[in-house]
Amino acid sequence: MLDPDNVVEELTPEQCWDKLEDEEFGRLAYRLVDEVHLVPINYVVDGRCLLFRTAAGNKLFAAALTSDVAFEIDWHDDTDAWSVVARGRMRILEEDEQHRLDGEPRQPWVPTLKYDVVEIQPDVVTGREFRLTRSGPDRGVTARP
Repeated sequence: MLDPDNVVEELTPEQCWDKLEDEEFGRLAYRLVDEVHLVPINYVVDGRCLLFRTAAGNKLFAAALTSDVAFEIDWHDDTDAWSVVARGRMRILEEDEQHRLDGEPRQPWVPTLKYDVVEIQPDVVTGREFRLTRSGPDRGVTARP
């Protein structure tokens, strides 16, 4: 919970991982050649890595290239919000590593065939909590000087 005197507080890495473990849906940003892609994925936490299933396509190609990635989850209600960002690389898990998803109750949301498992290996995980103030028609926006 936020300190009432602060409207923004930095989360510790452990708090960020707790939030990542509690969620299952986020946005993955990756570069493929000269384009930046941003896609929704559902995922699971395994140790200090994120795993997701995918089919052939851009995400799998970017993982084969061990692309730099950013992954973001967030949440808000009327009074509070938080955001967590993990930055690192992704790679395709070898067949003998794919067992890491065995028994995982969280499954892909879209029932298409996804044979490959990709791992996001974060180098940095950061996050912030925000206290929201929504007063008046301008919703708390202040004018520029």
